[in-house]
Amino acid sequence: MGVVWKAVDTTLDRVVAIKFLAENLARDEKRLARFKREAMAVAALNHPNIVQIFSVEEADGIPFLTMEYVGGGNLAAGIPRGGLPLQQFFELAIPLADALHASHERSIVHRDLKPGNIMLGEDGRARIVDFGIAELRAPSGGGGPTASTESGERHAAGTLPYMSPEQLQGKPVDPRSDVFS
Repeated sequence: MGVVWKAVDTTLDRVVAIKFLAENLARDEKRLARFKREAMAVAALNHPNIVQIFSVEEADGIPFLTMEYVGGGNLAAGIPRGGLPLQQFFELAIPLADALHASHERSIVHRDLKPGNIMLGEDGRARIVDFGIAELRAPSGGGGPTASTESGERHAAGTLPYMSPEQLQGKPVDPRSDVFS
């Protein structure tokens, strides 16, 4: 969906990550509107285990997000062969479950939760990143249109080994889909 770069915010003198929306997607008005809605929704979460979004901006017609830089690598690279020791697993899983709960309380389903989308900060804190294909559900499961289904079209979205059965079938998703992942 785009590319992420490490940068320095010279105004606030801090290291940030900048995620640029791919040019082909930036030209699609629906995708661009969705990109902005999702950024606003995730920015409102303000949870210590969800990467913080600072701003949505545009340069030369290309939209981008500035967000918290997490320098420790992702969980996919941090899992040793044979898995994590049980204690370390729970130290990561419990705060991440809390982060998902906060997301679901705001009617946001990530839809691509996987080790590669969990960053491990140098401070030891795990953060969920990349809400790029998140579904912004109608509040209270109201059945109304969502940010990812306004056209009425559904398609399988996510990373195959981590997709829930309903995702694979292109059916509606809900918080249980993230839990499955």
